[in-house]
Amino acid sequence: MSSARQPAPPRPTSRDVARAAGVSQATVSLVLGDKWRGRVSAATAERVRDSARELGYRPNLAARSLRLGDTRTALLVVPALTNEFFARVYTGAAAVAAEHDFGVVLYPSPDGTGPARDPFASARAALDGVIASSMATEALGALRGAELPLVMLDSDPEDRGAAAHVNLDIADGMRQVTDHLLGLGHRRFVHLASAVDTWTFAVRARALRQAVRDVPGVTLTTVRAPLAVTAGREAAEAALAAPGPRPTAIVCDDDILAAGACKAARRLGLLIPGDISVTGFDDLALATAVEPELTTVRLPAEQVGERGMKALLAVLEGRPAEPGELPVRLVPRGSTAPASTT
Repeated sequence: MSSARQPAPPRPTSRDVARAAGVSQATVSLVLGDKWRGRVSAATAERVRDSARELGYRPNLAARSLRLGDTRTALLVVPALTNEFFARVYTGAAAVAAEHDFGVVLYPSPDGTGPARDPFASARAALDGVIASSMATEALGALRGAELPLVMLDSDPEDRGAAAHVNLDIADGMRQVTDHLLGLGHRRFVHLASAVDTWTFAVRARALRQAVRDVPGVTLTTVRAPLAVTAGREAAEAALAAPGPRPTAIVCDDDILAAGACKAARRLGLLIPGDISVTGFDDLALATAVEPELTTVRLPAEQVGERGMKALLAVLEGRPAEPGELPVRLVPRGSTAPASTT
């Protein structure tokens, strides 16, 4: 018989307690932190305590001191503040937080557009919860380990690792773009797609494919590029110079890539929108800085931050977060026109 020591069974988590008691993780935190009175019924509190005892649950004391310290502080994890969208998300979150005597600690990625590192290594303040962009997912391992309430922005709603999700109707935005271009007679499309592998960009690609799938005569070519003007220009130049009939429209995953596509067209001697139409996504200030101004999808970034903070407050109070996706709107400008017949 081997004398090797068998691995210890996995330690029960607050999620296990929540599942056994039939409640949310936020409710477990309230009950086991003795903050349930006035928020949770006595019967529910007793059921949570019974489930914790039966499972042998022992809270992570370090995480508990952060979570239950009532510091009224939230951590906002975003990929970069060099992107105007995330700066506006912070503005919205901070405004709602201030109304409830909360502060927001901002943690952007040091690498600009890449995932943020473990925020606990530098954000030493105690936290009550986290709001995080799906574009900074690699920072979330430590957060989930600390069992802090987590609200995800622009992320897969099927991900059960978060207490709440706040999403934009990204698919509808791409449908609006496609309907606009099809209505102008465009049939040869290039999708200038983000090389960042996240849910939000996967949704854009899928919605575009579905919107053109059953339209006779449509061709769709996808090229990928990092989220940078130069990378977008290089990818668009290659697509426009490829053999075969030239595309009449470039559909870009965001305004930064669209600016690169506009530069590519000009370098090749093409007129926008006479020879080729270009669309963006986000409606950053950049969209009206280029010439012609960019047809794009306006995303209500501040509302994303506002709803993210409201969702975190709801989770902390044991309430359901507001359901539904935030609507988006196509803003037609000078970069799109009827398709060229050449």
